[in-house]
Amino acid sequence: MTISGKARIAGVMGWPVAHSLSPRLHGFWLDRYGIDGAYVPLAVPPEGIEQALRALPALGFRGCNVTIPHKEKALLSVDQASEVAERIGAVNTVIVRDDGTLFGDNTDGFGFLANLRETLPDWSAKTGPAVVIGAGGAARAVLAALDDAGAPEIRLINRTRERADALAADLGGAISVTDWAARTDALDGAALLVNTTNLGMTGQPPLDLDLAALPEDAVVNDIVYNPLETPLLRTAAQRGNTTVDGLGMLLHQARPGFAAWFGTEPVVDGDCRAHVLAGLTG
Repeated sequence: MTISGKARIAGVMGWPVAHSLSPRLHGFWLDRYGIDGAYVPLAVPPEGIEQALRALPALGFRGCNVTIPHKEKALLSVDQASEVAERIGAVNTVIVRDDGTLFGDNTDGFGFLANLRETLPDWSAKTGPAVVIGAGGAARAVLAALDDAGAPEIRLINRTRERADALAADLGGAISVTDWAARTDALDGAALLVNTTNLGMTGQPPLDLDLAALPEDAVVNDIVYNPLETPLLRTAAQRGNTTVDGLGMLLHQARPGFAAWFGTEPVVDGDCRAHVLAGLTG
């Protein structure tokens, strides 16, 4: 595709950023929809994130994604943030408005829920208790999304109890904390289990979790997407649970930003998924 002087430009800021699949994903959509635009990786060191974000309007950028380690600092660097971003305490999507001001949003929770609903159209957070493993940045987005979607009970489990307690107190809602030692019992009666840690990711040990108490009709979701089938998902599938991998969350969280920057609502489908997956495994 030829890029003209009128091209719409966006990108992703991270440190490092070379591993990001976002340029591959957005590049696919730009080609699919014949858009005169570009989406580029922007390697920005931690000390330079505010300066880099503030430069976006002058450089003609429509906005950018923000990834590790910049999400929390980006919230402090935008002119206005969405209620969701404020609640989560992090920004992953920045939009340059017509007046040059920066609007920050967090679409991780949107991507998480959209991934579940794409795989299971009839799924509802209101079905029953949810169990969330981990208390990092991804957990904040997942917990807020589940609470906002009406989960009647959310059981948060983390190796470090203090961190989980602080997160639950911060977010409030239907979230309660369970000790790591009681993690197996916490699965009893659950309708959804979500792993938000990197345990099970390529190069990391598997999540140490016995699924014996988990109902067979519960949904098991792992936000890890490398590998696509983590040890947790493999074990869950073998015992009859419906499983949802983490790639869809990555794909769906990108949709709002692309629509804002490039003026087209993108579709996540099999071709899109296969293209991004090829970049992961290639």
